[in-house]
Amino acid sequence: MEGKKMAIIATKGTLDWAYPPLILASTAAALGYEVQVFFTFYGLTLLRKDMSDIKISPLANPAMPMPVPMPVFVQMLPGMEAMATMMMKQKMKAKGVATLETLRETCQEADVKFIACQMTVDLFEFDTADFIDGIEYGGAATFLEFAGNADITLYI
Repeated sequence: MEGKKMAIIATKGTLDWAYPPLILASTAAALGYEVQVFFTFYGLTLLRKDMSDIKISPLANPAMPMPVPMPVFVQMLPGMEAMATMMMKQKMKAKGVATLETLRETCQEADVKFIACQMTVDLFEFDTADFIDGIEYGGAATFLEFAGNADITLYI
């Protein structure tokens, strides 16, 4: 009997959207699933060697818990995104949440296959030298070949 498969499409590149595909992929791999993650559009940010510029915005994120209630007009002030990102990273560190880099390395060590959308790489004229090693470049057909037979397919 063939093992279970999980296919994930990662489309977002903000801090709050960067964690779900990496946590789910690493967990599924640890449980014995064969896992592929297709990174497209802003999700490609997660494959960059340097992820230090990944941020979180409090604006238009009403579910984001804030230490004090903050009106929308305050959330859009310059510097609020940087402050929210710093606070979130500090909270994650204090709670022992793995960094994005650690989760990504864990995925690669567990043989999670990362596919960078070639069309998006071309569209945004990304330099492949900016991406980590060990990834594959392909289009939707490359990913769909695997996803079509997956037990679980997630769009994040």
